[in-house]
Amino acid sequence: MVTSLQILFIIVALVTVGCAALVVIARNLIHSALWLVAALFGVAIVFAILQAGFLAVVQVVIYIGAIAVLMIFAIMLTRRIAQESTPRYNENWAWALVVAVFMFAGLVWILGSQPGIHTPLAPLDARVDPLLLLGNALVAQYVLPFEMASILLLAALIGSIVVAWEKK
Repeated sequence: MVTSLQILFIIVALVTVGCAALVVIARNLIHSALWLVAALFGVAIVFAILQAGFLAVVQVVIYIGAIAVLMIFAIMLTRRIAQESTPRYNENWAWALVVAVFMFAGLVWILGSQPGIHTPLAPLDARVDPLLLLGNALVAQYVLPFEMASILLLAALIGSIVVAWEKK
């Protein structure tokens, strides 16, 4: 029996996939970035439906609030440079869709053939705080990748400022 929560999940997932497709299909970069914001918000709703409130909030605050806004500002700052170059559109999108469908079918087949994929997960211990485990992992085990990601984002920000800087 299908519950209303499952129907809501399916609807939100389909809208999110549609928004993600529009990110790729949109010809205007600003429209593409706005569809990206909608797709990321759909992912946050999926997290909320799956009762992962922390991940939903992180999705909204970090991805929508910071990265998507940064992308929109970078697009707006470099719009003058983008308008000077002539865009070339590839008309082979149908072949790309066929390849994507086959790759998705192959991924589903590979994941479905794995032996442990259909076993249910063990319930979490109620005494263990998952946020405490995540925080400890970020500052102990994954501190180097975390800092490398922050340096990469800083380099992208500096690069967009250098590209948009007007020559006097």
